[in-house]
Amino acid sequence: MPYASIVVPTFNSSATLGETLDALRTQNFRDLEIIVVNDGSTDDSVEIAQRHAARDGRVRIVEQPNRGLAGARNSGIAAARGAVIGFCDADDRWMPGKLAAHVAHLRAAPLVGLSYSGSVLIDQAGKPFGHAQKPRLRDVTTAHVFKRNPVGNGSAPVFRREALEAIAWRPAFETQRDWVFDETFRQSEDIECWLRFGLSTDWLIEGVPGLLTEYRVNATGLSARTEAQLASWERMVSKLRPRDPAFFARHEGAARAYQLRYLARRAISSGDADTACTYIDRALSSSRLPLREEPLRTGTTWLASRLLRHLGDAPIRAVRNMRAARG
Repeated sequence: MPYASIVVPTFNSSATLGETLDALRTQNFRDLEIIVVNDGSTDDSVEIAQRHAARDGRVRIVEQPNRGLAGARNSGIAAARGAVIGFCDADDRWMPGKLAAHVAHLRAAPLVGLSYSGSVLIDQAGKPFGHAQKPRLRDVTTAHVFKRNPVGNGSAPVFRREALEAIAWRPAFETQRDWVFDETFRQSEDIECWLRFGLSTDWLIEGVPGLLTEYRVNATGLSARTEAQLASWERMVSKLRPRDPAFFARHEGAARAYQLRYLARRAISSGDADTACTYIDRALSSSRLPLREEPLRTGTTWLASRLLRHLGDAPIRAVRNMRAARG
C-alpha cells in the first residue's frame, strides 16, 4: 500500500496536465500513488493520463461524469489508499521536495491533521510573475483560517487520512461515497473545507517552510467573477455560522473585511477601478481590523484603487513591470 496519495482532479486540462503529472512523479518521496480523477473531460486529458500510467504504475485513473472540482476531489479521496492525502489541481505543480516535507511534518507532529506550504504564483506559460503566497505557518487558529486563509489554494494542503475522515459526511441523496468537500459549491469549496475542519475537529493546522507549490493564475483576469466569489463566500458563512454562532459573532466582520480587500486587489490587478473602490470602501466599513493589523497592505490597496480611478492603470503597470524586471 502506498504511504501517500495525491489526488489530481482534471477537467479539460490537457494543456497543463502533463506538467502536473511530471512534477508529481518526480517527487523525492517515492512511496506514493497519483490518482487522476477525470471529471468528464472532452479533450485528451484521459489520453495524457493514460500515457503517464503506462510509464509509471503509481498513476491511477478514476473516471466519472462531471461533478465539479469538489466532486472530483471527493472521488479521489474515496479511491485513495494512503495514510496521507494531498491535492494538486491539474494546472498546478509541486516542487520536488513538497511531499517529503509534509510527510516528515506529519510524522513529527502527531496532533497536526492538515499540513500546508506557501506557493509561487505562475502564469499560463508556467513562469513566476512576481507574486507568492507566504502564509503564517505556526499557532494557526480557526480565526486565522477564517480571516486570512493561510492554507491558501487547493494544491497546497496535505492531510492526515484520519483528519479527513473526521469531517466526512454522506448526504441523504448520495449513493456512491462520502463528501469531504461540499459539492454544492463551485467556488469557495476550499475555504469552506478548511474552516469546517477548524470548527469541527481538534486537529491542528500547521504549515511547513518554503514555497513548495506552484499555483497557476491568469494574471490578466484576477478579478474575474468577483461578485460570484463574494456571493459564494457569503453562502459559506451562512452555512457554517450555525456550527458556532459565538465564533462568527466575534470574527465575521473582520473576515468579511479581509475578503473584500482581497477582491479589491483582484479588481485593481485587472484595471477595474470602480469595483476596486467599492470593495475596499466596504472592507473598511465592515471592520477596521485589517487597517490595524496590516496597515501597509490595506492602505496601499485603498490608495491604488484611487490612483486607478483618477490616473488609469499606467502607474500600476509600471510597478508590475519593475517587479518583473527585478525578478
